[in-house]
Amino acid sequence: MSKFRSLALGAAFALVAIGGAQAQAWPQRPIALVVPQAAGNSPDILARVLADKLSRSLGQQLYVENRTGAANIVGTQAVARATPDGYTFLFATSASLSTNPHTFKKLPYDPLKDFVPVAMAARSHHVLLVNPALPFKTLEDLVAQEKAKPGEISLAVDSERNISGLIGQTINRRAGIKMVLVPYASAANSIQDTIAGRVQATIQSASVAEPFIKEGTLRPLAVAGTRRLASLPGTPAIAETLASADIGGWFMVMAPAGTPLEIVQAMSQKIAEVLQLPDVRERAPTLGFDVDVGPLATPAGASAFLAKEIATMGALIKEFGIEPQ
Repeated sequence: MSKFRSLALGAAFALVAIGGAQAQAWPQRPIALVVPQAAGNSPDILARVLADKLSRSLGQQLYVENRTGAANIVGTQAVARATPDGYTFLFATSASLSTNPHTFKKLPYDPLKDFVPVAMAARSHHVLLVNPALPFKTLEDLVAQEKAKPGEISLAVDSERNISGLIGQTINRRAGIKMVLVPYASAANSIQDTIAGRVQATIQSASVAEPFIKEGTLRPLAVAGTRRLASLPGTPAIAETLASADIGGWFMVMAPAGTPLEIVQAMSQKIAEVLQLPDVRERAPTLGFDVDVGPLATPAGASAFLAKEIATMGALIKEFGIEPQ
């Protein structure tokens, strides 16, 4: 073996040893969990629950950093460009990873190349809601009214290209109606306009909608997808009325590509442990989250799910004729 080859191999082994030592010592300082949406929105609510539990488990503070803007792109891009040292993670939304790749011509990150999946954190469910002053008691009522007077019902969504907008388009297509989708920059504004009667209906994540349902300012008509929620047992799933695609939100913890495997695995294990805590499992359904994610709380399980979800959303967006912008 030549002298130069020996030196090169020695340097390579040294780097591996240093990386392994750093991973074993991790974490030695606070960790950022970047949420690409505003405080108070669905991902922020769950991220703060997990951050509190993980801080105790890791022995270092895991703090939530809200980096909002451009349909989840600002925060997601920031993590894609972060140093892959185990001190910055992304609390990714389904929109940022599975919808954006099909709706933006030039996305400044690649969900499969720029990140390493750590663990699925939870699934999020969405609810179709109306102003309680309206006569609609069921989804069938709403469909009948819209068929009688096409275009009379306005539906507040986050965007025609995001989860609530895709759910709204699914209802329109499957029911043969033409509700007008009105995009809103924030959940708070769309909810307030629905309560005030400026729009007749809205689709929100269950975690955000829950307090308004409890106080009676919004009435739930249907839960998106194929099954009812434990927190809303009397509200039918859309699939009980219409042939519905099982569209739902989900949240996945991601690390920048290049993050040491030992750190990714350690964080994944901690997340899986937190998701099994009795108080987390008890509280999550009341907030509209499903944390029973099983093998998806592993890097391999999360990675396989992500690849499948990207393909599924691509097919749905193509069906709706949505062109990337």
